[in-house]
Amino acid sequence: MDAGELLELLALPVRRPVEAIVAGRVEKPGFVVEHLRFDLGEPVRGLLTRPSRPASRRPAVLYCHAHGAKYEIGASELVDGRPSLIGPYGPVLAEAGFVTLSIDMPTFGDRQVPNENSLSKAMLWQGKTLMGKMLGDLLAAFDWLAARSDVDPTRIAALGLSMGATHAFFLGAVEPRLARIAHLCCYADWATLVETGAHDLHGHYMTVPGLLAKTSIGEIAGLIAPRPQLICIGEADPLTPPDAVARAYRGTLSAYRAAGAEKALRLLTEPGVGHQETPRMREAVMAFLSDM
Repeated sequence: MDAGELLELLALPVRRPVEAIVAGRVEKPGFVVEHLRFDLGEPVRGLLTRPSRPASRRPAVLYCHAHGAKYEIGASELVDGRPSLIGPYGPVLAEAGFVTLSIDMPTFGDRQVPNENSLSKAMLWQGKTLMGKMLGDLLAAFDWLAARSDVDPTRIAALGLSMGATHAFFLGAVEPRLARIAHLCCYADWATLVETGAHDLHGHYMTVPGLLAKTSIGEIAGLIAPRPQLICIGEADPLTPPDAVARAYRGTLSAYRAAGAEKALRLLTEPGVGHQETPRMREAVMAFLSDM
């Protein structure tokens, strides 16, 4: 499967230019938080962190927030964090010189109505997918981020944990302008999850009709090759069982080898660790991004 076929399967909305206004700005020690309001056919909240000192052409990160059934968090994760993270990424990335953007996904943050079950069912009945809607919104946010005067459009990465991890590597598969992808705690072969029943631990947003008949997660993540990709997994995470991770990784590694880019793919696993970021993962992510 190529990126075009994946886009068709996801039933993404038509990609259009978007506008955003700055609804507020908060000065923090060493960095700025901008509160944004995007027009994505509905008002969508965004949060952006950047260094206080003005500069042109900084590296940037499209930050994909997690799920965790904590629908109230959404994009706030960038500046407030969440229990599965060792701390928020926004301030750390700003200190490292990055412009970082996160937006509320449908059913999260300021977009909690309708809820995930209701919206996913309605979209499937309409021949659409919630995953496609989410990725479409993130791609619109990426286009806006890449057009900023203080961002180098050739140095934008996608980063996320859990649901955000899934979004990050799907985005990398369909958007070749993303320079590199880092994702934590949600990389596993979906067919294996179905075989073991572990798929029921994941949210409805992941339901994409026909996906497993045409491709696999290993193949989708492999579409990122030859660009750098960092995968971080806890070996005791029930959402990413070892057999499902190994099966997915074989597919992704095969694509990187075929592209002559095996060294650009890294898998970091943490023994005895569940569905959470560790200091070692954080160190690996920051080193991975700083090399951009």
